[in-house]
Amino acid sequence: MKLKKYQALSEVFCLSLIVYTIHKLFFHFNDNNPKFQNFHYPIEVIYGFFFGFSILLLYVLILVKAKNIDHVGNTFMLITILKMGVSYVILSPILDSGLANMAIEKINFFIVFALFLAIETVVSIRILNNSQ
Repeated sequence: MKLKKYQALSEVFCLSLIVYTIHKLFFHFNDNNPKFQNFHYPIEVIYGFFFGFSILLLYVLILVKAKNIDHVGNTFMLITILKMGVSYVILSPILDSGLANMAIEKINFFIVFALFLAIETVVSIRILNNSQ
Protein backbone atom coordinates (compact mmCIF):
# COMPACT_ATOMS: atom_id res chain seq x y z
CA MET A 1 0.00 0.00 0.00
CA LYS A 2 1.31 3.38 -0.96
CA LEU A 3 -0.81 5.25 1.60
CA LYS A 4 0.61 3.22 4.48
CA LYS A 5 3.99 4.72 3.70
CA TYR A 6 2.60 8.19 4.50
CA GLN A 7 0.74 7.14 7.66
CA ALA A 8 3.37 8.95 9.73
CA LEU A 9 2.21 12.29 8.34
CA SER A 10 -1.36 11.66 9.47
CA GLU A 11 -0.11 10.58 12.91
CA VAL A 12 1.76 13.85 13.28
CA PHE A 13 -1.32 15.79 12.18
CA CYS A 14 -3.55 14.04 14.73
CA LEU A 15 -1.07 14.36 17.60
CA SER A 16 -0.43 18.02 16.75
CA LEU A 17 -4.15 18.75 16.69
CA ILE A 18 -4.65 17.12 20.08
CA VAL A 19 -1.73 18.98 21.67
CA TYR A 20 -2.81 22.29 20.09
CA THR A 21 -6.37 21.87 21.37
CA ILE A 22 -5.18 21.19 24.92
CA HIS A 23 -2.79 24.15 24.78
CA LYS A 24 -5.46 26.45 23.35
CA LEU A 25 -7.91 25.39 26.07
CA PHE A 26 -5.29 26.21 28.70
CA PHE A 27 -4.95 29.71 27.28
CA HIS A 28 -8.72 30.05 26.98
CA PHE A 29 -9.24 29.26 30.67
CA ASN A 30 -6.44 31.69 31.64
CA ASP A 31 -7.65 34.47 29.36
CA ASN A 32 -7.96 37.04 32.15
CA ASN A 33 -4.43 36.45 33.42
CA PRO A 34 -2.15 39.25 32.14
CA LYS A 35 0.82 36.85 32.06
CA PHE A 36 -0.77 35.02 29.12
CA GLN A 37 -1.54 38.09 27.04
CA ASN A 38 0.40 40.16 24.50
CA PHE A 39 2.77 37.44 23.34
CA HIS A 40 5.16 38.31 20.54
CA TYR A 41 4.04 35.24 18.54
CA PRO A 42 0.48 33.91 18.72
CA ILE A 43 0.18 30.24 19.60
CA GLU A 44 -1.13 29.47 16.10
CA VAL A 45 2.08 30.79 14.52
CA ILE A 46 4.27 28.69 16.81
CA TYR A 47 2.26 25.54 16.17
CA GLY A 48 2.14 26.26 12.44
CA PHE A 49 5.92 26.61 12.30
CA PHE A 50 6.62 23.43 14.23
CA PHE A 51 3.91 21.47 12.42
CA GLY A 52 5.32 22.53 9.06
CA PHE A 53 8.83 21.54 10.07
CA SER A 54 7.58 18.19 11.40
CA ILE A 55 5.77 17.38 8.17
CA LEU A 56 8.85 18.39 6.16
CA LEU A 57 11.12 16.27 8.37
CA LEU A 58 8.96 13.18 8.15
CA TYR A 59 8.42 13.52 4.42
CA VAL A 60 12.18 13.73 3.88
CA LEU A 61 12.70 10.72 6.17
CA ILE A 62 10.20 8.71 4.15
CA LEU A 63 12.03 9.61 0.95
CA VAL A 64 15.43 8.80 2.46
CA LYS A 65 14.15 5.47 3.78
CA ALA A 66 12.98 4.54 0.28
CA LYS A 67 16.47 5.18 -1.11
CA ASN A 68 18.74 4.02 1.73
CA ILE A 69 17.52 3.14 5.22
CA ASP A 70 21.04 3.51 6.65
CA HIS A 71 20.91 7.32 6.31
CA VAL A 72 17.56 7.90 8.05
CA GLY A 73 19.11 8.55 11.49
CA ASN A 74 21.69 10.98 10.15
CA THR A 75 19.02 12.81 8.15
CA PHE A 76 16.83 13.06 11.25
CA MET A 77 19.69 14.58 13.23
CA LEU A 78 20.61 17.01 10.45
CA ILE A 79 17.07 18.31 10.00
CA THR A 80 16.57 18.51 13.78
CA ILE A 81 19.73 20.63 14.12
CA LEU A 82 18.48 22.85 11.29
CA LYS A 83 15.13 23.19 13.08
CA MET A 84 16.93 24.15 16.30
CA GLY A 85 18.86 26.87 14.48
CA VAL A 86 15.76 28.30 12.82
CA SER A 87 13.89 28.09 16.15
CA TYR A 88 16.64 30.10 17.83
CA VAL A 89 16.42 32.78 15.14
CA ILE A 90 12.65 32.94 15.62
CA LEU A 91 13.03 32.97 19.41
CA SER A 92 15.72 35.69 19.48
CA PRO A 93 13.26 38.65 19.55
CA ILE A 94 11.66 37.07 22.61
CA LEU A 95 15.05 36.51 24.25
CA ASP A 96 16.10 40.12 23.63
CA SER A 97 12.84 41.62 24.85
CA GLY A 98 12.68 43.01 28.35
CA LEU A 99 8.93 42.76 28.80
CA ALA A 100 7.51 41.17 31.94
CA ASN A 101 5.61 38.26 30.39
CA MET A 102 8.47 37.13 28.15
CA ALA A 103 9.52 34.44 30.65
CA ILE A 104 6.12 32.79 30.18
CA GLU A 105 6.43 33.08 26.40
CA LYS A 106 9.92 31.53 26.48
CA ILE A 107 8.59 28.60 28.48
CA ASN A 108 5.62 28.32 26.13
CA PHE A 109 7.91 28.25 23.09
CA PHE A 110 10.17 25.63 24.67
CA ILE A 111 7.23 23.41 25.64
CA VAL A 112 5.91 23.45 22.07
CA PHE A 113 9.43 22.76 20.75
CA ALA A 114 9.87 19.82 23.12
CA LEU A 115 6.43 18.40 22.35
CA PHE A 116 7.04 18.44 18.61
CA LEU A 117 10.52 17.00 19.08
CA ALA A 118 9.01 14.13 21.07
CA ILE A 119 6.30 13.58 18.44
CA GLU A 120 8.87 13.61 15.63
CA THR A 121 11.14 11.20 17.49
CA VAL A 122 8.37 8.68 18.20
CA VAL A 123 7.05 8.80 14.64
CA SER A 124 10.60 8.54 13.24
CA ILE A 125 11.21 5.46 15.36
CA ARG A 126 8.03 3.96 13.93
CA ILE A 127 9.25 4.72 10.41
CA LEU A 128 12.52 2.94 11.15
CA ASN A 129 10.82 -0.05 12.75
CA ASN A 130 8.40 -0.65 9.87
CA SER A 131 9.75 -3.44 7.73
CA GLN A 132 8.91 -3.12 4.06
